[in-house]
Amino acid sequence: MLNQTDLNLLKKGDFLNHFLLLKKSEIKLTKSGKQYLYLELADRTLSLSSNLWENFSEIYSNIKPGDVVKVTGSMDEYLGTPQIKITTLTSLDPGENISPTDFLAKSKRNIVEMKKELLARIQLIKNSKLKTLMDQFFYDKELEKFVSAPAGKYWHHPYLHGLLEHSLELIRICDLMCDIHPEINRDLVICGALMHDYGKTEELSFDSSFDYTTRGKLIGHIVISAMMINEGCKKIPDFPDELRDCLLHVVLSHQGKLEFASPVIPKTLEAITLYQADELSAKVNAYKTALGDLKEKGKWTKYLPLASTDLFNHGILE
Repeated sequence: MLNQTDLNLLKKGDFLNHFLLLKKSEIKLTKSGKQYLYLELADRTLSLSSNLWENFSEIYSNIKPGDVVKVTGSMDEYLGTPQIKITTLTSLDPGENISPTDFLAKSKRNIVEMKKELLARIQLIKNSKLKTLMDQFFYDKELEKFVSAPAGKYWHHPYLHGLLEHSLELIRICDLMCDIHPEINRDLVICGALMHDYGKTEELSFDSSFDYTTRGKLIGHIVISAMMINEGCKKIPDFPDELRDCLLHVVLSHQGKLEFASPVIPKTLEAITLYQADELSAKVNAYKTALGDLKEKGKWTKYLPLASTDLFNHGILE
């Protein structure tokens, strides 16, 4: 654990002597044609920009995005947005035992408890074919990668273990809906909740920062998930075709609309249940994060393009 003040707790003028993760390094031009180095630096709580105007060629050549760097300087502001005013920026000393993952945001839920909850819920799946299929994906190395992955790069659950947290939320919502509506096939919708974003383990990289892989950009997590399910079903003797297709449909339609990148729209009870559960989990998490970034109660967030609105933080606790 790094012994330094989180960036989101610092205010303008505060001295900064921090190890930070370099997320972006890019040479840009002003309107007058002057070159400067644009940097994006982050800890686990905040990502801030900074500009270097002089003597930056060595830094640009020797320090790359994904590197941990030592930064001294102060907190500054530009047009109301916090920035870092850099005095020095140096590479990490080889003797420092600091990993890029130390700077990545993590779920606030206890990872051991979440993992136990996941495995216990899989044991409750009654359909033997679906249970065998899930055992393929939630075992050993495959399980550990799923447990570590974020659920997204920016919008919802964008932190380590976020995919697991998000999936568990969906399971709880879907289980509740099955209690209310027993016509829903519980095993089918729960397996859909487990697998709907499984492809994000390959769509996203999360070793030093959250970004899209080449495979993720070319294929996308929905299709990757469906391909995995299809291959998994082939390994199970006499896996029913209709059961496979219904599970694939739940996964392929979980974003609800064609314009939201769903290959198909929901056409079964289980598919519409998962779609709405996914919307609820993702948006509540994203909205909560946006509100949590505010320093004061009773303030509005900036306009959020993905929400198509700004949000009000009422500050009411009871």
